[in-house]
Amino acid sequence: MTAARRNSNQNPKRQRGPRTNQNPKRKRGPSSAPVVDTHASALGSDRSTGRAEARGSSWDPNIIVFACNWCSYAGADTAGVSRIQHQPHFRMIRVMCSGRIQPGFVLRAFEKGADGVLVSGCHLGDCHYVFGNERAIEQFEKTKSVIKLLGLEEGRLRLEWISAAEGARFAEVINEFTDQVRALGPSPLRPSPEPRTTIVASSG
Repeated sequence: MTAARRNSNQNPKRQRGPRTNQNPKRKRGPSSAPVVDTHASALGSDRSTGRAEARGSSWDPNIIVFACNWCSYAGADTAGVSRIQHQPHFRMIRVMCSGRIQPGFVLRAFEKGADGVLVSGCHLGDCHYVFGNERAIEQFEKTKSVIKLLGLEEGRLRLEWISAAEGARFAEVINEFTDQVRALGPSPLRPSPEPRTTIVASSG
């Protein structure tokens, strides 16, 4: 046997199939890609900076309106039925009498994120409970003293008398108070939103 034949027997050529990519790219599902939560990073900005940027901008405040069932709440209903335009950035809480609004109610509203609180009731002398709105004045003065101690601006709290027939006046008060609070910026007592957490599943 010749040397050339021996070599050909010792090292036979291997038959190869069709060529394939030796390093195929792994297909990644949506969970394997890195996720950047821009919302969470935005929440880490300084609160005071956010308040400064909000002043004079298109920022919309959160306003709580405590409305007397017999007059102010009916006045808001009159504004709606009459299709009187006003700013919508408020939530209304109906109470039986404005004298029912204690300082704790207002402070709770600020604690939960309100930027302004409006207390509204019947005109003096027209209270359904005779002297309820007189008590509302006493409670309002107490509340103003407390919010001063907390460092809140007095402009974030307002007391108004609105009758059931004064739909136009209700809209006017809402527009004025909304602009007033918007100029002050977000409340310093507004709780910071919790940052979102993103869970990425491992590809292995």
